[in-house]
Amino acid sequence: MPSKNEQLQTLKDSGVVAVIRSDRSDELVQVVQAISEGGIRAIEITMTTPGALDVIKTCVAKFKTSVLIGAGTILDTETARVAILAGAEYLVAPTLNPAVIELCRRYNKIVIPGALTPTEILTAWECGADLVKVFPATTMGPRYFRDVKGPLPQIDLIPTGGVNLENAGDFIRAGASAIAVGSNLIDKQAVARGAWQVIRDTARKYVEAVHNARQDKA
Repeated sequence: MPSKNEQLQTLKDSGVVAVIRSDRSDELVQVVQAISEGGIRAIEITMTTPGALDVIKTCVAKFKTSVLIGAGTILDTETARVAILAGAEYLVAPTLNPAVIELCRRYNKIVIPGALTPTEILTAWECGADLVKVFPATTMGPRYFRDVKGPLPQIDLIPTGGVNLENAGDFIRAGASAIAVGSNLIDKQAVARGAWQVIRDTARKYVEAVHNARQDKA
């Protein structure tokens, strides 16, 4: 099994975290399959999805050698613990809860809390966050990342909320370590039709957008 540091490097190297939210869980394994075939190596199942723990268990068993399966919308330590026991390899929260960070560190799991202001971002990092999710990212825009990274270059940031193909590269060029994409990646109509090639192609486009933006920075 890869170490936590190796998993963290995989997540950052991949550059894209797919965020899956759904009112139905029966199609999520196929969604994960399509996303992974598109080249995304980190996929987050939000705890707002019905049967989220079972989906996490199934996906970890099926994709463990090729994809990091995480749990999202972690609001408290109880939810964090059951997600870890279900097999989640990283945990993501929309807010900053130091107790959740502490529990993840106890279990040696990657933890990505949410923050917005420089004070919140620094506090999350000081508490032991591996990366910090800036949410909602599009409220501030890519320029905000450049401004924050100036005094806080040591903190890995991930924009979440409104990231799309048009601005994904801008966030990377502004200093984001990776991007997180949800509804703009997963076309609900394509899922309903079983048009998995659409999901694969869109995933591939996001991976390429991150790769090209990183080449621009090099």
